[in-house]
Amino acid sequence: MTRILEGLKPERVFYYFEEITKIPHGSKNEKQISDYLYELAKSKNWEVVQDEFLNIIIRKPAAKGYENAPMVLLQGHMDMVCEKNEGTVHDFEKDPLKLRIIDGNIYATDTTLGADNGIAVAMILALFEADDIAHPALEALITVDEEMGMTGVKMLDGSMIKAKHLINLDSEEEGVLTAGCAGGGEILFKIPVEKTKSKMSNTFMVKVGGLTGGHSGAEVHKEKGYSTKLMARLLYDLLDEIELISFNAGSKPNAIPREAKVFINTDNIDNLEQKVEKWNKIFKNEYSFTDPDVNITFEKVENITEVLTKDIAKKLIACINIVPVGVLSKSTAIDLVISSNNLGIVKTDDKYITVDCHPRSSVMSILTDSLEPSMKQLAEYLNIEISSGGFYPGWEYAKNSKIRDICAQTYKELTGKDAVVSAIHAGLECGYLLKKCESLVDAISIGPNMHDIHSPNEHLEIKSVENSFNYLCKILERIK
Repeated sequence: MTRILEGLKPERVFYYFEEITKIPHGSKNEKQISDYLYELAKSKNWEVVQDEFLNIIIRKPAAKGYENAPMVLLQGHMDMVCEKNEGTVHDFEKDPLKLRIIDGNIYATDTTLGADNGIAVAMILALFEADDIAHPALEALITVDEEMGMTGVKMLDGSMIKAKHLINLDSEEEGVLTAGCAGGGEILFKIPVEKTKSKMSNTFMVKVGGLTGGHSGAEVHKEKGYSTKLMARLLYDLLDEIELISFNAGSKPNAIPREAKVFINTDNIDNLEQKVEKWNKIFKNEYSFTDPDVNITFEKVENITEVLTKDIAKKLIACINIVPVGVLSKSTAIDLVISSNNLGIVKTDDKYITVDCHPRSSVMSILTDSLEPSMKQLAEYLNIEISSGGFYPGWEYAKNSKIRDICAQTYKELTGKDAVVSAIHAGLECGYLLKKCESLVDAISIGPNMHDIHSPNEHLEIKSVENSFNYLCKILERIK
């Protein structure tokens, strides 16, 4: 059977990447991919450990001449964000991804690609397999559940790691050395469902769509539309003329929500049509540069006779409208987002309507001593439930770092250009690892160019993968 990525270079990197895309590996569904990695390592006679949480650790002895060099840890995560376009028939728990190549980029078809962070895993496997690359003793850590709370690295026994320098491979921009990142956490509002009999005659499904979404940290500064917030603005304007039945939006706490769908009852169809037309114009104007395809649609559906009480509908709409999203603060010294919040999911079930927020900050007190208390006050004021936690540490920029210096010097030698050294607003596992693993003294994060991660338009630049793999090999060659 012909391989979609056959012939691409580096051949073994793309071989393993394609193999990974055949195996379901969404967050919290990593057993199959973890077992694959474990069995592969065993078949290659590599030293391998699979811990009780399904994290994988692999070790490779130093190449000749590098026996006295400090051990290096290569690190990535095996899980991916599972997002698909509406109407796409794809089961992330069973189906392989459908790859395609367009203009030098690899895409999946109507789903996320999982290059974040499957390409890191593929590079690690190809490097461990190679026998013609000079390198110090290597340790690889491939974690689970990075995307949904970093629980893999959180539960890792740090004493299992022996390396001195950490090279994380979870960055998405060639030529950029990431040397710091934000921490984050989760805040959940839960509104008890209370229902009553409808007094209105017509049931409609109203949808906000056409938004591009994306990574809630790396792309938060791009001022994209949040379907959760846009729908709540529309509903507040409609509240006196409708009964709210349900509200559902988004699917991942760390992805900017692209779609929102509500069911409502109304007797005033003309008003609904006028308000939808009004808000379509408002949103298209507000997002004319960042999300020009935003669109509100509505259609009549089979009548639903039970609706949420007006009090519950008001609480829900108020909660969503008041919770801040997007950039909350920026550095005045450099171009960097300091804190943000993503209202990524609203979900209605039989008992609760849940509003799921994923805040981030490089200054943890902004989350734990400012945003979290203010959200608790909002919940108290609205008389709704709130829970918060899962806070994970950021990674502070180090004054001195040998691995950062080696990476910068190597990039200059290879390209003749200076690498950009920066901190990012997304979360990386480096902060946890530096705190948990006593052997580690410093860290850097690198990776190839990939775009629109956490969205069905995610794509990976083929040439950049080759450049980044060669760069990684040269970095290892310099560590003696």
